[in-house]
Amino acid sequence: MNADSTPESRERGADGGLSYAGAGVSIAEGDRFVDMIQPLMRRTFGPRVIENPGGFAGMFRLDYNERLFKRNYRDPVLVACADGVGTKVKIATALRKFDTIGIDLVAMNVNDLIVQGAEPLFFLDYIAVNALEPEVQAELVKGVVEGCRQAEAALLGGETAEMPDVYPEGEFDLAGFSVGVVELTRATDPERIEPGDVILGLASSGVHSNGFSLVRQVVEHAALDLNRSYEELECDQTLGEVLLEPTRIYARPIVKVQRGYRVKKVITGMAHITGGGLAGNLQRALHSQVDAVISESNWSAPPIFRFLEKRGGIAPAEMRRVFNMGVGYCLVVRPSFAASIQDKLRRLGEEVFVLGEIVAGSGSVRKIGDSD
Repeated sequence: MNADSTPESRERGADGGLSYAGAGVSIAEGDRFVDMIQPLMRRTFGPRVIENPGGFAGMFRLDYNERLFKRNYRDPVLVACADGVGTKVKIATALRKFDTIGIDLVAMNVNDLIVQGAEPLFFLDYIAVNALEPEVQAELVKGVVEGCRQAEAALLGGETAEMPDVYPEGEFDLAGFSVGVVELTRATDPERIEPGDVILGLASSGVHSNGFSLVRQVVEHAALDLNRSYEELECDQTLGEVLLEPTRIYARPIVKVQRGYRVKKVITGMAHITGGGLAGNLQRALHSQVDAVISESNWSAPPIFRFLEKRGGIAPAEMRRVFNMGVGYCLVVRPSFAASIQDKLRRLGEEVFVLGEIVAGSGSVRKIGDSD
């Protein structure tokens, strides 16, 4: 990872000339930070990573036609995405807790990646700060490393940028970039979805990393204390701890289930439930000749959502548009395989709900028991 940025120097150095340090950018601290995180990154390396000390980019070998690896591809297609964690970083900053937000960063990327049927290969991060605090940034990278470990992806590199003219003191932002691979014939295709297919939902770990501008507005509007435990949350954690619960990473169980069906394409569609809610994201998985019919009585939203709705006076429809409401990921599967897939996912540690089914329609999501 490099620690660099491009603001013009404005202050005088020891010799009377302008200097980078005088502009608020410390190359020495950047070098120290890189030394701190190199051992962390290596924890995510597998045999496909080609170590490149001092290199300007990471190197990763595709295992096509290589006997060294177990998973070879006849027609590999690379899948790539980029995402961030939004204003959830403001909660982390307020609580000075930085060791989990990196998990969110990985999750928001790889959960999108696997929707296409891909397995994650590697990940890169971008951290932008006012000024380097190597110990703080190392905590951020620890979270990224843990996320990569959960996703079974290599942390191949990244960038840390000091930009004192852009970010106020103590502020930072994160972005991530993930690359995966899928066999072309196994890539997700909405046209495979048919009436009768079953819609399965995987439980979220909480708010995940969407809607935090509204969350923070509720906290301010209702004068909530992030360091306080509230009875309505039905746990011993503080509100801040509940909100910082990392986004669940679904890569490992989804990839393992898919590998169990080498020939039959029993998973016909998938959706990562982010901004736009369950209906908005599930609709993206459909083609124009089918509808998804879901029953909201088939799962219960975690207490944090009821808490935010009540304390913020948020309309139920707005809650569903903004938040995942307890369902973080969806699969559309052939009905004859629905029970076995549920069983496999549960054995892999997922809480699974049968949300509904696919019917003939026009590409929309319909709800049974919608109270709006």
